[in-house]
Amino acid sequence: QVQLVESGGGLVQAGGSLRLSCAVSGRTFSMYNMAWFRQAPGKERELVAAISWSARPSTYAESVKGRFTISRDNAKNTMYLQMNSLKPEDTAVYYCAAPRVPRGTIENANYDFWGQGTQVTVSS
Repeated sequence: QVQLVESGGGLVQAGGSLRLSCAVSGRTFSMYNMAWFRQAPGKERELVAAISWSARPSTYAESVKGRFTISRDNAKNTMYLQMNSLKPEDTAVYYCAAPRVPRGTIENANYDFWGQGTQVTVSS
């Protein structure tokens, strides 16, 4: 079955950086769009960034544009989220997600598979 496992979260001071990883197994990784979501306490889950199965294009939430970079390594079945210039408002549990349907556009993707989440805490 499809499994998504996140890693790389932690505690960092404001202005610092973290890189999240999402290792995927159980499917041909290169055929699927992928995305990062986050959920802060008391808030709804939001899309942070998404990347096409072909690695381009990608999309970002306005709040992270210019600070976060999503990427993927199809040879390693892994997706990444490089987070720079972190702010306290970036504190959340970060989840990677994948759709059931291969290819397609990132704008129309429905995400059916989820990782367990990794906590990112940014102190001020």
